[in-house]
Amino acid sequence: PSRLRHILNARAQILDAADETPYELLAQKLAVTEEQMIDLRLAGDLTVAAFFGADKPKDRETLRKDLAEKFRRARERVTDLELEDELHGAVRILKTGQQGIAPFHWELEFPEVFRQDEHSKRTGGFDAFVGNPPFAGKNTLIGGHADSYPDWLKTIHELSHGNSDLVAHFFRRAFTLLRMNGCFGLIATNTIGQGDTRSTGLRWICTHGGTIYRARKRLKWPGKAAVVVSVVHAAKGDVPGPHLLDARDVPVITAYLFHAGGHEDPKRLLANEGRSFQGPIPLGMGFTFDDTDRKGIASPVSEMIRLINKDPRNQECIFPYIAGEELNESPTHANHRHVINFGEVSEEVAKSYPDLYAIVSAKVRPERMAQRDNPDGRRRKQFWWRWGRHTPALDAAKGSFQRVLAHSWVAQHLEFAFVPAAYVVSGPHNVFLFAGLEPFSVLQSRVHEIWVRSFGATLEDRIVYARSDCFDTFPFPPRFDSNVSLDETGRMYYERRAQVMQTHNKGLTATYNEFHNPDSDWPEIVALRALHDRMDRAVLDAYGWSDIQTVCDFIDEFDNEDDEDESGRPHRKKYRYRWPDEGRDEVLARLLELNRTRAEEEAQS
Repeated sequence: PSRLRHILNARAQILDAADETPYELLAQKLAVTEEQMIDLRLAGDLTVAAFFGADKPKDRETLRKDLAEKFRRARERVTDLELEDELHGAVRILKTGQQGIAPFHWELEFPEVFRQDEHSKRTGGFDAFVGNPPFAGKNTLIGGHADSYPDWLKTIHELSHGNSDLVAHFFRRAFTLLRMNGCFGLIATNTIGQGDTRSTGLRWICTHGGTIYRARKRLKWPGKAAVVVSVVHAAKGDVPGPHLLDARDVPVITAYLFHAGGHEDPKRLLANEGRSFQGPIPLGMGFTFDDTDRKGIASPVSEMIRLINKDPRNQECIFPYIAGEELNESPTHANHRHVINFGEVSEEVAKSYPDLYAIVSAKVRPERMAQRDNPDGRRRKQFWWRWGRHTPALDAAKGSFQRVLAHSWVAQHLEFAFVPAAYVVSGPHNVFLFAGLEPFSVLQSRVHEIWVRSFGATLEDRIVYARSDCFDTFPFPPRFDSNVSLDETGRMYYERRAQVMQTHNKGLTATYNEFHNPDSDWPEIVALRALHDRMDRAVLDAYGWSDIQTVCDFIDEFDNEDDEDESGRPHRKKYRYRWPDEGRDEVLARLLELNRTRAEEEAQS
């Protein structure tokens, strides 16, 4: 710090010099300060080199301390050229290695901007940043930089996520380098207000003294690339409202680039507890009776029938079994498989069903004995006749239900369906303890779909319905389970959808492919779209949001991609019949606000 203050004073003399001061004199003084800066830059470079010179935090710290000690000794023994070469060699490897890194130390390059007080605390910063940071997702970021670069970003930016786009880190860096009440105006892809990129960038900024005072959430890029961007203006410090969001005055602009709902991720709601479960995981095809098993592990269904005829007690431990295939591809969600389930009984009890015990012993036990030697593996070896993962809470809770709602773990569309409660819905697929049409209307509605597509994960272009993200946090309408309109519209929609699937022998996925296909004009599909609109209207009204008027259209889901693929061929457009972005934003903002207020109420009570 003392050396830096000395350099600052010398540079200040240069800046404050009279106009008639000879240029040669000023250049000489600047050269002296630059020479004094060499050691400081080397120290900074060595610190960065230590990080990228090892893979683990402990090893990085050890290397940093080693280089720091060698730097200290080299400054004491200025004639030790070998030690000096070693230090410069470490920096040279950093800069010239594969995907080399050239450190840039802002405080050293702009010392006048980052002034320090007597306690060596930074008091300055830039007045403003204006820029268009590079657009790079997680994979591009990893492929275009040194191996440890993502770790570096997560280290310098606390509470950041490895899945974040690079642009969030540009936002964070700009905010960090601002002085108090400084501001930035930056362009980003519209992911800046979504998912892990939002959490890494705008969420952190807004919860650490930043204020977004102006934003355009969606702006079509004027160039050739078919890209939609967001333009965000933020300040370090409080900025009194109103603020300007999409040319409209609003009291606040959140990290989602909404006018309400807060900055944070949605909270889990106690009201939803005990309603959703992941199905059990047998962990062994040998438990099943399945004529479609190509591996030859499952037993044939005819053998199941024979064993039940031989000893009707066997039926006590055999259950209909379905998974994602039956949920998404079957027109009726009917099962073609069955599964042996001994529950959590002892081996002696399992032996009292000798036919079924013999099957599991021959077909499951060998696989279990090959399990890894870890706590799960040892448990599964010890209790090899039991499923890999039981769900006793689900079994107990669904005892009073004739049917339950189910949704697969991964699906092309939002696809809820009723199945008999006696069915075993295999994990990781989801079971929801609802038997009425009112909750179906809400969960199948576009209101819930917006929530799922905003906070659930994705696999390629498919939904990953993780209950913790999609269901546990979702705020249902008040008194939804006794809403007559939800019951009526849900019943009409569900029955018409079932009729369409059975008439055309198509499952949910294929049916919704037609539903979202702008070229599909089947009368049944057109009618189903109209019923979906009616159901959505009933859901919005149940929330008390009658002021939200939504009209669906076929909207291209990939407007951020290039119009052509790598071979120069046009991309095949993929559409979804949905609400326009503005309507979806308004619904999501209100859902977030509802989640926030309910979570606060639950915490207080």
